Amino acid sequence: MERLRALARALILVTLALSGSALAQDWRPPGPVRLIVPVVGGTVDVLARLAAPHLQEAFGQPVIVENKGGAGGTIGTDIVAKAAPDGQTLLVGYTAPITVNVTLFDKLPYDPQKDLAPITLAVTTQQLLAVNPSVPANSLEELVRYAKEHPGQLNYGSISIGSASHLTMEMFKSAAGINLVHVPYKGSAPAVADLLAGNVQAAFLVPGNVLPLLKAGKVKVLASTGKKRFAATPETPTIIESGFRDFEAVAWIGFLAPGGTPQPIIERYHRELVRILNIPEVRQRLTDIQFEIVASTPQEFAEYIRWETPRWAKVIRETGAKASQ
Repeated sequence: MERLRALARALILVTLALSGSALAQDWRPPGPVRLIVPVVGGTVDVLARLAAPHLQEAFGQPVIVENKGGAGGTIGTDIVAKAAPDGQTLLVGYTAPITVNVTLFDKLPYDPQKDLAPITLAVTTQQLLAVNPSVPANSLEELVRYAKEHPGQLNYGSISIGSASHLTMEMFKSAAGINLVHVPYKGSAPAVADLLAGNVQAAFLVPGNVLPLLKAGKVKVLASTGKKRFAATPETPTIIESGFRDFEAVAWIGFLAPGGTPQPIIERYHRELVRILNIPEVRQRLTDIQFEIVASTPQEFAEYIRWETPRWAKVIRETGAKASQ
């Protein structure tokens, strides 16, 4: 299989070299495209399904969204890392499998910076700390006090091992000196369901997963993770305002291809995805679920990944977070 992949990569490179830069304008996938989503449901899935029909229209080929959750996004990401670099398999990636798991896990089956090729950092958002209404706390200060009085009795959910929702809580636990038990899920949908059921009492979640529940009175939101208050919840203080200096944690989603994908293919996907992100109805849908559109260049996304990786590595080392937590 490795020889076949190497041969396929060599043939693609030769073909593209002969075709010149014009191929970036004219290239189309020769068959169906797989958009691999390494979690089940949630905002990563929403972005994939927003992009898929527009890519299909642009390329004249079926674009199929496949959810491959598990192991903190590692399973789905590894599928893309090992796929042929022919433009027919893309990853809708997020924080954990790209910048976190390399430190969180003892050994990954792929190298995020070698086996994946960034296309565009699509969107970012801060997170909200949501708690079940049964928790006797209406502020971050009250939550910290309650957790200290009841160590190990509160559970928190995350959308996956190594996700921003996991490590943000681990970072907060360390900063506040409290002990909450981690319950990882395979996506935001089951994490939210258990938060509502009271099986977990707290979670850091992106606003798109929280705001409808907040409006319905089904959760309480105690803090946000940005430098400034979140526009949709202006009454909710940031964690920084609540006394935790420099506490900031942003979630993001981006598109990547298998490592070694020829540059003309990357350029074509980049052009199409940036165009799609700026289609008014797509832009409005992403705004509705509280995402900020970035639509970076491949180079900017690669630089962002290189910046994020040691940042989260420091959090993992300082908090002692483990993949098994």
